[in-house]
Formats: sequence, structure tokens, C-alpha cells
Amino acid sequence: MTAIYKITENLYDETFALVALHSSLEDYALVYALNLHLKSGFKRCFTDLDLSAEVSFPIFEWKDKIQHRYWTLISNSSSTLQNIDQGGLFQNESTYTKHYLIPEYKEVDFFLKIEQDETEVEEEVLNMIHGIPKVVTAYTIPIDRLKSKNNLIF
Repeated sequence: MTAIYKITENLYDETFALVALHSSLEDYALVYALNLHLKSGFKRCFTDLDLSAEVSFPIFEWKDKIQHRYWTLISNSSSTLQNIDQGGLFQNESTYTKHYLIPEYKEVDFFLKIEQDETEVEEEVLNMIHGIPKVVTAYTIPIDRLKSKNNLIF
């Protein structure tokens, strides 16, 4: 007889704050702007977050040693190229399929995960993010209502 282990909600009890960012910037340009305005040091991770063999999301991280926080910026969407092999007018055409890290927030472009003792983000941080050109808005998302919270475990 084999044992079956299940991961429960109580096992992952890490406190973090989640900020949703709406921006038309590419991920590297947004990281540059965040580093400039927040005086942060975001860098691209060597490995991406792989949800499956086809779906991966690039991760940018910064360890704030002064405030004892770990910041992570990750895109909410990822596109994969698929070749459709059909007969007819559009045979051998490729198409892109879009996947979302947090599907219940499809309109969000990026997520900023701040691992800290509190689950609230200071208003000063949000105001500095609002000051970045081409960032339309930034707001906090309550973590307890997320259905796809397990996708943020990385």
C-alpha cells in the first residue's frame, strides 16, 4: 500500500503582497524603469517559471537587503507558437496561443510579488510606480481571493 501526500493550503503560508501593473512596456523596459524610479536592482533570473513544456514566464528578481524584502516581477501572459496543419487557403500557417499566469486577471500585464512580513504595500511604493511613464496603473490584489495562488510559488 502506497501513501498519498496532498499539498494543502496550510502548507504554503508565506506572507507576500501582490501588485498588479498595467503597462504597454516590454518586460526589460519596465525593469529598467522600476530600477530607475524605485532605486531597485532587478535582474533577470537564469531560469524561467515553467508551468508546462510549452509555457514559460521570464522572472526578474531583486533582494532588498536593507528592507529585508524579496521582490519578483513576472509577466502575466506568455505566447506560444503553434503550427496548424490544415488543408485549404491557410495551410501550414502558424498561430500564437496566449497563456496567463493568473487567468482570473487577464487584463493585468505584470505582477510584482513582494515577499515581506506584511501583506500590505506602502502607498509610497505605489506612488513611485504610478510616476513611471507608460505605466497606466498599479494596485494591490488581495491574495486570499486568488484561485491561481499556486502559480505564484516559485
